Amino acid sequence: MIRLLIVDDQRLVRAGLRMLCESTEDIDVVGEGANGAEAIRLAAEMSPDVILMDLRMPGLDGIEATRHILGSSSAPKVLVLTTFDDDDHLYPALAAGAAGFLVKDTEPAALLDAIRRVADGELPFSPFLLRRLVNRAVEEGRAVERTENVELSPREIEVLGLVSEGLGNQEIADCLHLGVSTVKTHVANLMAKTECNNRVRLAVWAYRRG
Repeated sequence: MIRLLIVDDQRLVRAGLRMLCESTEDIDVVGEGANGAEAIRLAAEMSPDVILMDLRMPGLDGIEATRHILGSSSAPKVLVLTTFDDDDHLYPALAAGAAGFLVKDTEPAALLDAIRRVADGELPFSPFLLRRLVNRAVEEGRAVERTENVELSPREIEVLGLVSEGLGNQEIADCLHLGVSTVKTHVANLMAKTECNNRVRLAVWAYRRG
């Protein structure tokens, strides 16, 4: 069971998110907060696995709350859910340690999937946000150049292509008719071979390699 904390300054948004998440069998909403200060307090009290975090809130905002929460030991994962997808919100949230970033017009099923993926250690992003991250990283030269000549198996190349499209492990498994554990092994091997420590960096590496 995934323990989820919802943080958003709009009561109706929180109610809708709670209703959606509690319609599942594997997500338990353990609390709600209306601002960053409440997020910090509830994170300490409730020990959630994942925090669904808004960014623009009165008082302490979601970015500062994320930075504070993730500075503690045994910190939960933070998945940002916001109306604003501009660079002024995206990059500071990632710098604060957010494990994923979605906009509020995300489909309900995609949001639930993202919560599960964050809990499982993945980094979910809306596809167009992932492309922006990749493009900016390539432009700024944030790539692992010493691993450009790594040899990959045909299956690893297939998995890498799907990772670069923003697909999660279950989606990749479905596409390639593999078990999820097999996909996780391929992703782990790709990270080891390319020296990329997360899926966004893998996407950047794949883009540069062509």
